[in-house]
Amino acid sequence: MTSPSRSIHVVAAVITDARGRILLNRRTGDSDMAGLWEFPGGKREPGETSEQALIRELREELGIEAEVGEWVMDVPQIYPDKRLRLEVRRVQHWKGTARGREGQAITWVTPDKLSRYSMPPADLPVVAALRQPCHYLVTPEPGENEDAWLASLEAAIAGGIRRIQLRTPLAARREALARTVVERFGKHAEILLNRDIALARELGVGVHLGSEQLLQLQARPLPESSPVAASCHDLAQLQAAQQLGCDFAVLGPVQATVSHPDAAGLGWDAFVALRERVSLPIYAIGGMAAGDVETARRHGGLGVAAIRGLWPQL
Repeated sequence: MTSPSRSIHVVAAVITDARGRILLNRRTGDSDMAGLWEFPGGKREPGETSEQALIRELREELGIEAEVGEWVMDVPQIYPDKRLRLEVRRVQHWKGTARGREGQAITWVTPDKLSRYSMPPADLPVVAALRQPCHYLVTPEPGENEDAWLASLEAAIAGGIRRIQLRTPLAARREALARTVVERFGKHAEILLNRDIALARELGVGVHLGSEQLLQLQARPLPESSPVAASCHDLAQLQAAQQLGCDFAVLGPVQATVSHPDAAGLGWDAFVALRERVSLPIYAIGGMAAGDVETARRHGGLGVAAIRGLWPQL
């Protein structure tokens, strides 16, 4: 697939009011992707810093004088006519009353309702970053000491892990262990079973699809109330996961891992080249640690997925 020659750098704002609502702009009828909702902002002009560009754009679009806050993420995205880098910053303090000064509609939305709004592809990973966990724990094989394994899982949740892929390769133990985990921890974290669609449906939890399952399925295997994720290693698999309606994917290995030290990872440049062609939220996996979230988000990732890097050693 050929890439567009034109590249632009856009800076957008997550503007939050005192009630925790987030401001969205609606694209006007004379713009690309008219009618879609987006985070307000605009193109960074030559000689401008990101902060200067965002302050100017918010003044022009909304009539406010903004104080630009912390960085959220960068989203690389390819459109038919351009390659976009969307840099996202938080804005919690401003002067003035926000209004659509360029004829656009604006609305304040609670974070849990952001997904109801149709948005351009580059804005969708931002919604995921605002709403979904930045760490995705993949559990190791329980081994013989199941009590110790459960204690480590409990410690991970106590430490803030809120999304877990339960991997139990031994079929004889899968159902009993899954039931135990769901009963003990299902109220505290989102649980996805590795590959087992039938058991996930029975237990009312999510499923994490293997890459080999993606091309075999014709429709989302679980209702919208249960998360569906997938392991991906190339563009075809990412596109299949997006077409299937997966809530997120993991992509890798980005770096060499302890379990496969001789296998070369994709590297961050290849991660970006794949991520920018889909709008699916993506975790980086392979050689990742808990502290690598910022690096992942610099390259458009939702966060990091890992076994050793997130599993407590008690």
